[in-house]
Amino acid sequence: MTIGKSSDRDNAPSSVEPTDDAVQAADAPSIGRVLSAARIEAGLTVDQVSTSTRVRVPIVHAIEEDDFGRCGGDFYARGHIRSIAQAVGADAEALVARFDEAHGGSPASKRPTTQLIDSGPIKVPGRSRPNWAAAMVAAIVAVVGLIGFNLVSGRGGHTGTGSASAPLPSGSGTGSVAPVTPTVQPSAPAASAAAIAAVPADKVTVKLVAEGTSWVSAMDGNGKSLFQNNMSGGQDQTFTDPKQIKLVLGNGGAVHAYVNGKDLGVLGKDGQVVHVTYTPGDPQAG
Repeated sequence: MTIGKSSDRDNAPSSVEPTDDAVQAADAPSIGRVLSAARIEAGLTVDQVSTSTRVRVPIVHAIEEDDFGRCGGDFYARGHIRSIAQAVGADAEALVARFDEAHGGSPASKRPTTQLIDSGPIKVPGRSRPNWAAAMVAAIVAVVGLIGFNLVSGRGGHTGTGSASAPLPSGSGTGSVAPVTPTVQPSAPAASAAAIAAVPADKVTVKLVAEGTSWVSAMDGNGKSLFQNNMSGGQDQTFTDPKQIKLVLGNGGAVHAYVNGKDLGVLGKDGQVVHVTYTPGDPQAG
């Protein structure tokens, strides 16, 4: 009888087959390679991307080489990745999600802890505080009631001969008091957005109205930057130049344009990066 002898199966080296997700992750291009390829395909240089995103040239180079240490932290790295991706036409949210997977998740995962800490005031036993909210509501109701009473009383005073209004005694007179109908002043017509954008024929004027959220860059005919920032719903910007206005939009479907007095509608589709230049004259001519 032999003790301690192991079988060939026990001595055989174990091997683990890689999963399909692991193979795809290994074959997928890195974040930096995706951004670099998208920039080249869009025909942009690193300097142009830096100008439109306000991310310094060395940091743009570092991100394209997957070196995020120069961004100053994960928070700024996410912002730089999103800005560059929108400028070159890449999928910003997908790249940020990949960055979060590789760097321990997004800050959103920490929000439940903050919500638990800030869920409500700490109650101290034995000490009661006045209910200021209820007191304020009661005060507001009283003020509104007083204003309404004064308005009704004031209108009633103009229905007679100028004397203070008083209730009519029962049986006095045969007439009835007609109800007072408040007079509604018609509001002034809103100024037309197309009329605001209208300018002389020797200039180009572009008015942008954000219907969603989009990064916007605008340059004049001399290449000077007029605006570089995000615009969100309801915000507007107007640019004027004797020669031309050049625009780069990170989300063309979120920006409504009025050019030289004409409504051109939204300038692209949702998530589409749009490069467009306008000059004096009819923007739809030709």
